[in-house]
Amino acid sequence: MDNAKWTFGLTMMIVGMGGTFLTLWILSLVMDLLKRVFPLVAKAASPDKS
Repeated sequence: MDNAKWTFGLTMMIVGMGGTFLTLWILSLVMDLLKRVFPLVAKAASPDKS
């Protein structure tokens, strides 16, 4: 077995996982920002429905 291939494979796996987690973290920050900019307003309960 060639160690260079294993090293390259493990490096790509670690870089890929790191990129995935970084992307998920950035998306969670964007979602938090959007929640702060556009807060969810609770609607008053309608007296028609019981």
